[in-house]
Amino acid sequence: MLIEHPAAELADCYRRGLLPPLTQREVATFLDRHGVRGVAEIDLGVPRWRDDPTHVYGVLINYRRLDSDQLAPDVQFRQAAAQAEAAIEQLVRRARTAGPLGPPRAALLRFLLSRVRALGGLREWPKLSAVRVLGRCRELLLQVGAELVSAGRLEQPEDVMFLDFAEARRALDGVDSRSLVAERRACYLQEQHRRRVPRVLLSDGTALDGGMPVGDSSAPTAHTVLLRGTPASPGTARGRARVIQDPSGARLEPGEILVAPSTDPGWTPLFLTAGALVMEMGGLMSHGSVVAREYGIPAVVGALGATSLIQTGQWLTVDGSVAP
Repeated sequence: MLIEHPAAELADCYRRGLLPPLTQREVATFLDRHGVRGVAEIDLGVPRWRDDPTHVYGVLINYRRLDSDQLAPDVQFRQAAAQAEAAIEQLVRRARTAGPLGPPRAALLRFLLSRVRALGGLREWPKLSAVRVLGRCRELLLQVGAELVSAGRLEQPEDVMFLDFAEARRALDGVDSRSLVAERRACYLQEQHRRRVPRVLLSDGTALDGGMPVGDSSAPTAHTVLLRGTPASPGTARGRARVIQDPSGARLEPGEILVAPSTDPGWTPLFLTAGALVMEMGGLMSHGSVVAREYGIPAVVGALGATSLIQTGQWLTVDGSVAP
């Protein structure tokens, strides 16, 4: 059923309780636990998964398209865990044979690496805690927005996100804020179409993009273009491009090259089916770079103009091993 329907349609069926009981129940359980997360989740104005589960169903659809059991999330997790344990054993053996102090050093190394394995995931806990607080703040603000809608001072509860605290208080005191929100929403929608954000903005207003696409003089045809960026995850991959501006409900077939302006934790599920990653923004320690290395897929970031110069369906070769 998941593959047969678009993610937005499945999300609508979920909200109306029309999905098969097992699917309805399991997704509800997931959203009850993780529904506070979302794309660009540090922005109070952005819907969470529990507000709009379209992204969740898009992820499930992509997982159902996996044509190999070895690509399943649980299988990949077990394989990565086994590789990590094997790497620990190799390092401990090397330490044990490194001179007379080898055995105690090996014991200490095993203990420290076991702590890294056991506690490394806690690095995400501060962000999760912050997101939970922000999620509760959003719920409270939407309650205020609903009250203002009932009083005829806003069009919809989400409009309260376009007011600051002083303006919200004035609205509660009786000020009609609909025209102010309409003006700011129009500006917001206009800014959403801005795809090129400077990597550096100097105090005098000079914008530095960080590079330009370069034509490859050695290419066999005039239609071949070489885009240079920062290699962020080693390896080479070839596949068809899938340009995605918004991950909510996005479709990514196994092996396709994910081409995106940037990514945050809300994009992570797409990495499971991606053959490689190309990002317009970011550096070696940006979210996309780190996750690409964790998933073992090649990545090039800081490739200026990638989402406009590359078209979905084009064949790409991504080399994350060469120097920029």
